[in-house]
Amino acid sequence: METFRRSCTLKVSRVSVLGLFALLFLVGCQQGAVRPGGTSPDMVDNTGQFGQDSQTGAGDVYVKLAIAYMREGHLDVALKKAKQALSVEPANAEGHNVIALLYDRLGERDLAEKHFLRSLKIESKNSYVLNAYASFLCQQQRFAEADQYFLKALENPLYRTPEVALTNAGICAARDNDLQKAENYLRRALTFNPEFSLALIQMAQISFQAGENLSSRAYLQRYLEKARPTPASLWLGIQNERLLGDQNAVSSYSLMLKNNFPDSREVQLLRNSEH
Repeated sequence: METFRRSCTLKVSRVSVLGLFALLFLVGCQQGAVRPGGTSPDMVDNTGQFGQDSQTGAGDVYVKLAIAYMREGHLDVALKKAKQALSVEPANAEGHNVIALLYDRLGERDLAEKHFLRSLKIESKNSYVLNAYASFLCQQQRFAEADQYFLKALENPLYRTPEVALTNAGICAARDNDLQKAENYLRRALTFNPEFSLALIQMAQISFQAGENLSSRAYLQRYLEKARPTPASLWLGIQNERLLGDQNAVSSYSLMLKNNFPDSREVQLLRNSEH
């Protein structure tokens, strides 16, 4: 994903926060929206209910195994299991979605898109696949197409986690430099789930970008009540509190950043900004 640009001034640092959107925009392999045990709290769900006990097709055992191995980072084994799922059940939409995610992780974009489209041909209204494919399109900077598929995902009244697609749509709009659209999507996400941590941190970032520093502070505080701090979130807090003139808050965030993430890039950014 995109990397941060180094910056020693608050003015440039404010612009660099846009990189946070890309950092949080990840094609994940979780079930549920966020925070399953041991995985990143910022990872977005793109497998949804796939691999759960409700699946009964012949290939679903292999799909579950593929998801499990993907979570652990064993992409080669996960790919093997996903292929086995499709060998015994070629019309398994979940299998095509998972193998698409794997190919995307492996940099095989054409194969990833091929399997996303196969999955949607089998289950055209599957919101989890629509969300995953829209996320994939956004990564390719195909923003208009991505937006259409996010909206399709939201058309399904049975979609259990609309806040996920709405948050992804907001992140995608931010990557397309449309911060107003991004804010609209994220506010909608928070109406469905006011405690959705990824939407909260994105709103904190958008508010910071807009110069709404008190709003950014409030969203960041709400985020930190629901999720573990990350180097990026603490660095955002430092920059925002500097602009608000709260040196105590700056010192608190700085101490947390240095103590918890001493080798992070954000610590180096902090040190550079202090000189």
